[in-house]
Amino acid sequence: MEVNPILQNVLAPPVLFFLIGTIAVFFKSDLEIPAPLPKLFSLYLLLAIGFRGGIEIQKSGFTDQVLPTLGAAIIMSLIIPLIGFLILRYKFNVFNSAAIAAAYGSISAVTFISAESFLDSQNIDFDGFMVGALALMESPAIIVGLLLVKFAAPKNRPNARKMHLSAILHESILNGSVYLLLSSLIIGFLIASTNPSGIEKMEPFTKDLFYGAECFFLLDMGIVAAQRLPSLKKAGSFLIGFAILMPIFNSLMGVFVAKFLSLGPGNSLLFVVLCASASYLAVPAAMRMTVPEAKSSYYISTTLGLTFPFNIVLGIPIYMSLVNKIIPLTPL
Repeated sequence: MEVNPILQNVLAPPVLFFLIGTIAVFFKSDLEIPAPLPKLFSLYLLLAIGFRGGIEIQKSGFTDQVLPTLGAAIIMSLIIPLIGFLILRYKFNVFNSAAIAAAYGSISAVTFISAESFLDSQNIDFDGFMVGALALMESPAIIVGLLLVKFAAPKNRPNARKMHLSAILHESILNGSVYLLLSSLIIGFLIASTNPSGIEKMEPFTKDLFYGAECFFLLDMGIVAAQRLPSLKKAGSFLIGFAILMPIFNSLMGVFVAKFLSLGPGNSLLFVVLCASASYLAVPAAMRMTVPEAKSSYYISTTLGLTFPFNIVLGIPIYMSLVNKIIPLTPL
């Protein structure tokens, strides 16, 4: 594996700001981001990436590669939580296993954004339709996690909400981050189809400010991730190992699926990152409401305290190396 891409990734401004945030916590600095701002920047990043993805999908059209890729993304978001659930049941009850598995079957939009920045720094092309895969991979994992609880948990659960199919679909599809991403994707597609001049008016907001907003958000994520690390001691070595090994296992599955789909290197990396990332926003919000028996310290501390930093700092260049080895670039 080449060292240069890893160094380039670590020295990228977003990653450096993430590291600055973690260091601030370790050295007990009083650096903090006021509470409303991280949420605002999170919503902004989802809006911008969804809007730009919709534009790119309209430009590329629904080619023979688009629909199979989107279908494969949905299938992976259904399979991964099932595999994770079976592994986690060796150590945890149904509720914790389902919640953690759903988090690892879902995705991290910020990890995806970081992978795009990495590809830009390496001058590797990728297609905008991969944002469609991002938008479609969050809800299925939530649905699988809630269904696992519905059918595998004891029937006489105390303090449990009755989970009808309509409620499960509502929690997964109308979750705030999922809803905003899908809506922005549709708006970008419609604007590119009917009002191209609207794209230029939106560019200062969705394009020019994007990189700076990403750096600011990752600064806050560095602080939050470092604050979550002490909770990992309570999780135990099994869950700590799962938080690192599960993304690597998922990346291996993802790269072979990408090879089967004949995706290019850039699209392959994005697909692999989607498979290897874990949700720390949408899934925790859904699980806190519907599965109160699951310990949030488990599925938040692992995804945000370990998996997210691993993917941001080391995972992305490692996955790129894996893509290059398994999917060699075909000569022109």
